Amino acid sequence: MSQFFALIPAAGSGSRMGNELPKQYLPLCGRPMIYHAIKTLCNNRSIAGVFIVLSPGDIHWSQYDWSEFSQKLTVLQFGGATRADSVLNGLIAAQQKNLINPQDWVLVHDAARPCLTSDQLNKLIGELASDNVGGLLAVPVADTLKRGDADNHVRQTESRDNLWQAQTPQMFRCELLTRALQNAANMNVTDDASAIEALGLHPKLVPSDAYNFKVTYPQDLALAELIIQKRNHP
Repeated sequence: MSQFFALIPAAGSGSRMGNELPKQYLPLCGRPMIYHAIKTLCNNRSIAGVFIVLSPGDIHWSQYDWSEFSQKLTVLQFGGATRADSVLNGLIAAQQKNLINPQDWVLVHDAARPCLTSDQLNKLIGELASDNVGGLLAVPVADTLKRGDADNHVRQTESRDNLWQAQTPQMFRCELLTRALQNAANMNVTDDASAIEALGLHPKLVPSDAYNFKVTYPQDLALAELIIQKRNHP
């Protein structure tokens, strides 16, 4: 039987947050931001283990207490120059250490999406467990989209028909995702699904909601804090 594993690439610096501390460690409700994603993934009964891919030079991880997740959490300090590099390096390291099998499922999740819920996670796993390719959480685009020129003037309005905003986790078989990322090494892919698409495959879109947003700017962190506080104290 195939098992389900999660992988969080956390080797980036999060420069757009304007903070010297890497984004994944910024405080959120009294914990480093990455804690909230780890907690949701580790608490899921379907997930056998969670891999955290850190930069080889990471000096922050060890400053926090992660013992509550010790039964499921494995740290792999093989982070690369890009997100795709970190995911690929993590997959290869986990396979070399015999921590995961080629046909096991991998759910790659952003450290900067702290508001993922157990319901979203269960829906993703439930809809994709028997899928031939895999897929990702996503939300249909609701806003009007404008394409601008170099001077920030509107060049045209884009149709929203069948457009979705990709989220994470993105869930694929370990062997397939490894092969896809190796194939896309020179393609500048921005998510795992893009690498799968480059193989000519079609990942499934699993409807999510806007609460599973990515913390990118300082104001996003404040919004995430409000959401998590409300969930903890309804």
